[in-house]
Parts: sequence; C-alpha cells; structure tokens
Amino acid sequence: MRGYTSDKDGFLKRLRRIEGQIRGLQRMVENDEYCIDVLTQISAATKALQAVSLGLMDEHLKHCVAQALVDGGKDAEEKVREASEAIARLVRS
Repeated sequence: MRGYTSDKDGFLKRLRRIEGQIRGLQRMVENDEYCIDVLTQISAATKALQAVSLGLMDEHLKHCVAQALVDGGKDAEEKVREASEAIARLVRS
C-alpha cells in the first residue's frame, strides 16, 4: 500500500481540478486571451501542482520512509536517498 492511499480520493479530486485548469488555459490561448490573464492562470495551476507535490511528499515521509527506517537496512538508506532527491527536484522547480 502506498503512503497516499488513505487520501487517494483527495489527491485525485485535486488533480482533476488542476486538469480542468489546464483545459481552461488551452481555451484561453485558443481564444487569444490577454497574456497576463493566461500567465496568472498558469501561476495558479503551478501552485496547485506544488501543493499536491508537497502533500505526496508528506505522506511519503510519514509512511514509506518512516516504515523503511523502522525496518532498517539498505531499504532505509534507499528511501531516504529517494526522498532527498525528490525534495531537491521540488526545490529546483
């Protein structure tokens, strides 16, 4: 079971909302909307994706990494390394 499984419906709901935002952005460009309005909506979609990312990271740390640390061994080292790399990617984006 994945760490986010308990809130899977919430994550899916947020992602569907973001999907709708992206379709709205496509319509805005198709309709030649004002550049700043399009950029504002891109910023909102980006922030929404970042919020989902942070939620997933939180769940990963609470469940996957925490359990690997309890179990110990190479799996623990691997999970911590993966989490560190994912955090680095999130910070760079």
